[in-house]
Amino acid sequence: MTTEIEGRALSGAAWWVCIGLAAAATGTALALSVISGWQRGGTAAERGIWIALGAVLVVSAHLLPALVRAASRPVRAVAFVLWIACLASAGYGHAGFFLLAQQHAGELRAQSTAVDSPAAARTLPVVMADRVAVIRQLGGAQSQRCARACPAIEARRATLAAQLEELDAEADELRRARGAVDAAAARRDALSADPVTSRLSELFGVPLARVDLLIGLTLAAVLEGVACLSWTIALRPASRPVATPVVTRVATGRAQAADSSEPDRAKPVAGRAASLGLAASRSVVSPVDDAARLARDVKAGSVRATVADIRRHLRCSQARAIALRREVVGLVAA
Repeated sequence: MTTEIEGRALSGAAWWVCIGLAAAATGTALALSVISGWQRGGTAAERGIWIALGAVLVVSAHLLPALVRAASRPVRAVAFVLWIACLASAGYGHAGFFLLAQQHAGELRAQSTAVDSPAAARTLPVVMADRVAVIRQLGGAQSQRCARACPAIEARRATLAAQLEELDAEADELRRARGAVDAAAARRDALSADPVTSRLSELFGVPLARVDLLIGLTLAAVLEGVACLSWTIALRPASRPVATPVVTRVATGRAQAADSSEPDRAKPVAGRAASLGLAASRSVVSPVDDAARLARDVKAGSVRATVADIRRHLRCSQARAIALRREVVGLVAA
């Protein structure tokens, strides 16, 4: 009779959960590789090559640890180097996807705050140049002394003063428009960056682009690690079935029957039969069974309760014989 040991260390439900997690992680990584390869390539052929390369790298990174588990040490060493290379390449592709996705999300957020600046007829430098010219003319008009044409000079001064006020108002309006455009640009820049990465950048004093790259690499490493670990556990090889022989105690039963009917003549036969049964089953019988069987043999008189006889009877070590003798003495006394 044989008893088969369960091949996996996990229960059925846990194994299916592990398989589902591994498949989900690998599927997500493959989707990231497909999108990343599509964004990298220019023509359809280039995109196809990038996608195929990313898929091979992802599958290799996820399954290599489980596939080479039982291989020889040199093969495992080469596979470890290849696994590191595949893991780094797949992580690079995933990080590229994360960065591009963050960029696209930032652009969409920035579009919500787009402000159309009104088209101005003149720019601020032109207005300021006209203002300088009017100030110069006003200064000249104010320096004139009126002898006979005083009303004309006063009218010119008033006209130039009004032009100067108009130019000042126009310059203020252009400054406000430029300020609104600058504020809208600042809001767009703030929205284009992820809120978490922007605050981490301010907290640690690290450039925003570097924080985005580190977060992308971290997410890629976590995804690849979960997939590799899940597949390694799910594809754990099954253990070999262990055969447990059934010890027949026919000879022992006959010896005990003969001992009960003819105690004087059957003792040697029972002793030999019991010795053969115990010798055949000593590798599979528990220590309690050894002690109980030895106690029965001692009571039957087929063996004496001495260390030497126990060693010859069970073919065991001296330490084992001493331990069994102590148990047998207690059982016989009881």
